[in-house]
Amino acid sequence: MKGRVITFGELMLRLAPEGYYRFVQADKLGATFGGGEANVAVSLANFGFDAAFVSRLPAHEIGQAAVNSLRRYGVDTSYITRGGDRIGIYYLEKGASQRPSKVIYDRAGSSIATAAPEDFDWEKIFEGAKWFHFTGITPALNDQVAAICEQACRAARKAGVKISCDLNYRNKLWSKEKAGQVMAGLCQYVDVCIANEEDAADVFGIKASNTDVTAGEVNHEGYKDVAKQLADRFGFEKVAITLRESLSANDNNWSAMLYDGENYYFSKKYPIHIVDRVGGGDSFGAGLIAAELSGYDAHSTIEFAVAASCLKHSVEGDYNMVSMDEVLRLAGGDASGRVQR
Repeated sequence: MKGRVITFGELMLRLAPEGYYRFVQADKLGATFGGGEANVAVSLANFGFDAAFVSRLPAHEIGQAAVNSLRRYGVDTSYITRGGDRIGIYYLEKGASQRPSKVIYDRAGSSIATAAPEDFDWEKIFEGAKWFHFTGITPALNDQVAAICEQACRAARKAGVKISCDLNYRNKLWSKEKAGQVMAGLCQYVDVCIANEEDAADVFGIKASNTDVTAGEVNHEGYKDVAKQLADRFGFEKVAITLRESLSANDNNWSAMLYDGENYYFSKKYPIHIVDRVGGGDSFGAGLIAAELSGYDAHSTIEFAVAASCLKHSVEGDYNMVSMDEVLRLAGGDASGRVQR
């Protein structure tokens, strides 16, 4: 197995109408599982890495089904503690054309939200680990979970484990002011920061010039400045920013940038027709971690991460069901989509 990666967060039940039905039209909902850090763990396991997901889930059958969804793909679930009464739920209505997708959360009082510090033995969890990943969604759940995130970061730092964080701001979970305060404390431990066009502005008030995400306009020079400001403020070794040009709910242009403290590396741009965009950022994070642990150079790293997330947009569900070889083929220039025989 390749380098061991630990991720920590909430695994949720996803309920969604079939196809492009709206909530008010649906008479049945499909059930799958997903969540930011769990999605990263599944991607890494599919790439051949030793990936472990840490969380808390109820001991009943739905909680077990969630655990099984990770085990199916080879994710280590041995550090998932059991307790609490419910699993968090999110409802997803897929957008189409100019109608955006919509998410409704039902996660208050979930098992992870009622977790206590003693639920996790971080010293044991980080034994033999190379990398720790979390997102801004997890500390947004409440102050107790934010404190557990900080415990994990301190333990990872003590163990010499590299730490990455996807800022992943969710305005339905907390305010920009609260996010800025909490994430500023956590980012002091982070080595690699991942953000999108809006996260740096929403969480830290760092905005890219001449960019309007609602109009699908992304200015590369503006994001160079965003990455440098983030690195200068928190001492990040690297900053990766995904660049999504939203032409409609179905069609986006997708690329990214990596800043290593000295140079800026931009990936090629992919025009993507979206099957399911949920988990796109998580698949990018997983691709970045995989490339870093594989010793890729900076340009190859950003190309691999973008190719991985490009492919995720073609896969139903939160989890990215692609292999290392498939990503390398796309990153290497084979974007034809021709049948593989």
